[in-house]
Amino acid sequence: MNVAVLGDGGWGTALALTLHRHGHTPCVWGPSADYIAEIRQTRQNRKFLPGVELPPAIIWTADPSTALASATAVVLAVPSRYVRATLGRFAPAYQAAGAPPVVSATKGFDETTHQRISEILAEIWGVAAPAALSGPSIAPETARGVPTAVTIASADPVVAETFQKLFCGDTFRSYTSNDVPGVELGGALKNVIAIAAGVCDGLGFGHNAKAALITRGLAEMTRLGVALGAHPQTFSGLAGVGDLMVTCMSPQSRNRTLGERLGRGETLAAILDGMEQVAEGVWTCPPALKLAAAAGVATPLMSQVDAILHHGQSPRTAVIELMRRDPRAERD
Repeated sequence: MNVAVLGDGGWGTALALTLHRHGHTPCVWGPSADYIAEIRQTRQNRKFLPGVELPPAIIWTADPSTALASATAVVLAVPSRYVRATLGRFAPAYQAAGAPPVVSATKGFDETTHQRISEILAEIWGVAAPAALSGPSIAPETARGVPTAVTIASADPVVAETFQKLFCGDTFRSYTSNDVPGVELGGALKNVIAIAAGVCDGLGFGHNAKAALITRGLAEMTRLGVALGAHPQTFSGLAGVGDLMVTCMSPQSRNRTLGERLGRGETLAAILDGMEQVAEGVWTCPPALKLAAAAGVATPLMSQVDAILHHGQSPRTAVIELMRRDPRAERD
């Protein structure tokens, strides 16, 4: 199949490489014509996926019409804060291409409306049953062909199975689900918890603290996800605990690394100024808290991450405030 991959970041590139290994022809779109020309010439994505050779069969373009011209499926992999603008720019080309099925591999929310990505796809492109792909899938490992497993969810089982077939091969395995909210919420919320896990590392805490944080973070994710319409079991699967574990533990996790640097005393502005790639948890935190407040769900961990990121809270003070919360039963 000819597959349009919208997003030339590390994750979009890794998914394009996966599709290529499975015998498909990916066409990757990126917003900068100059940078796309560089990738095409050097067969390297030096900014977002350095050190990985890109085969000539992968097509690169900065033109929306070219990206979608012969696409029989679309993979959306642009950062969450650029999704709305990108979909608006691509809307005429998408309709001209016959409105092929779409899977979102973006993990986040619209910063203004707090919508999930599938909801934005339905709004702007009119996609009846968008799919969502998420799971423990650090981009550099996926790009190198390290065995990876994810969940692909859609309200339409035919759509889910279409993308399952695209993303199943010797080194990449996909499971289907009908829980689109759960898969999207798991992928988005775990980035916030991963920042907290990185703060633990930066403060020099040991395994006790980090294990407790990941466990309570999963409980927080599940509690909020269920309140927002997700199935609780999804958070025990690849898109929940699986993605949470790898993002909290991997040295290659951008969100964990950002948290570690915050724990060591660096400022958010200085960290972001030196990052080529996106740490989605920074943008996810405020809309996640607004969704939690509207649903009446307590999110103490995410609230402290937000206080560190956006309100000047020191990491050590955040830990003390979490530890001094009123005692309660574990399942409350």
